[in-house]
Amino acid sequence: MTEQTSFRAPGAIERWFNRAFGVFAGFGVGLRHNYRLSVTGRKSGRTYSTPVNLLVREGRTYLVAPRGETQWVRNVRAGGVLRLKRGADEGTYRACELTGPEKLVVLRDYLGRYKPTVQRYFDVTPESSDAAFAAIAPRHPVFELRRDAPAR
Repeated sequence: MTEQTSFRAPGAIERWFNRAFGVFAGFGVGLRHNYRLSVTGRKSGRTYSTPVNLLVREGRTYLVAPRGETQWVRNVRAGGVLRLKRGADEGTYRACELTGPEKLVVLRDYLGRYKPTVQRYFDVTPESSDAAFAAIAPRHPVFELRRDAPAR
């Protein structure tokens, strides 16, 4: 497996917790940054859901894949759109994948804000060098989200 296709699979307990937490996040239970992401499967056409942490910085919304090249990442890339739900707040978003320096800034900020829950997926800390973040960036997809935009 190359760095570009890195993925840290959840164990059985994590899968169960993610399913349960995704339901709660969809109802609005949890922290303000917890949402349920729903995306259409690129092969099956079925809808898949998982809980995610959104990062809002400088008025822009970002979605980071701490586990790496997950199925939801592949489905978002294929379709370009996703749905987010947190209680009554529900919307469709267009996802634009980031590369370059902006991605490194978002990764550092994401890890700094959500370190207690996501540190185990990263081989760096928020205090790591820019070079260290550049080395791990290919393993962690980052998307900027634009609300209510049509699919590409």
